[in-house]
Amino acid sequence: MAEVKKYYGTGRRKSSVARVYVTAGKGKITVNGRDVKDYMPYATLVMDLSQPLEVTGSTGKYNVEAFVKGGGFTGQAGAIRLGIARALLEAGEDRHTLKVNGLVSRDARAKERKKYGLKAARRAPQFSKR
Repeated sequence: MAEVKKYYGTGRRKSSVARVYVTAGKGKITVNGRDVKDYMPYATLVMDLSQPLEVTGSTGKYNVEAFVKGGGFTGQAGAIRLGIARALLEAGEDRHTLKVNGLVSRDARAKERKKYGLKAARRAPQFSKR
């Protein structure tokens, strides 16, 4: 029996890291051993992470297996999305299509640290004149 070719991509978003494996298949997406619809609480997150497959027109062509750690559901969905995009590039999908839709670049936005003397990153204590 021939070895099934696995394409790998790493995705990061906020404090989440996803290791994504894409193989030829029927379009099944699993996250940490569970079906994506069972794992993600909102349908919008499922739509968001499957965007690279839809854009390249390969929704039913590949099975996706993702292992994700850290962060919340939004960060994890973003990390899986980038991982899928990178794995598809390795599989030979059109880079231009993914790039035009903004799926190749990492979203570097993260939570800003709290500074001393402030209540949050930028929130100052309320000013009192008297």
